[in-house]
Amino acid sequence: MKLNVSISPDLVALMRAEVAAGQKAVSITMTEAGASLKSAWRGQITGAGLGQRLANTIRSQTYPKGRNSLDAAALVWSNAPVIIGAHDTGPLIRSGNGFWLAIPLPAAGKAVGGRRITPAMWEQKTGIRLRFVYRSRGPSLLVADAVRLNTRGQAAVSKSKTGRGQVTAPIFLLVRQVKLPKRLDLMRDAEQAQAAIPGSIVRNWVEDHL
Repeated sequence: MKLNVSISPDLVALMRAEVAAGQKAVSITMTEAGASLKSAWRGQITGAGLGQRLANTIRSQTYPKGRNSLDAAALVWSNAPVIIGAHDTGPLIRSGNGFWLAIPLPAAGKAVGGRRITPAMWEQKTGIRLRFVYRSRGPSLLVADAVRLNTRGQAAVSKSKTGRGQVTAPIFLLVRQVKLPKRLDLMRDAEQAQAAIPGSIVRNWVEDHL
């Protein structure tokens, strides 16, 4: 006796189609998760008042590129990791040489190109020597003597021969260390995005059959 067994529909074809649907569902989910996390992080950054420019440093990419895979993964990162990391952790910042951190006051103005100005840059820019003022309570100071304040409140060279309008202006605060406030919680959004992945894979897999 000869028995013939046939399976209809084609089981191999069904399995291949199911694997393809799974690959598509995982890849779509990871793309969505990466985009969602990127948007959440950018929203946190702008909401903390850190500006759209810094928010735009957040990027996302799904791998592998250009094809679906059951091993698809999303990478979300910042092109300014040091700045983002500092606002995310709230680190304690100390002077690199073990002395003082100089924090510019409004009278210091800006360096060329809008950069943060240092005492050495300020003295070179104005030609005025800064004087150290020690205070036992509160931050010590670097001040400029016999200067004038312009309309923007910045210290400038005084041309007065009588001393009229001249002031001693605090230019920099000097502190031993600064605790940067924690303004971001990136891990919170990352954990929420990760928790949503399994359900999203199932939803996208089911929708592929509808």
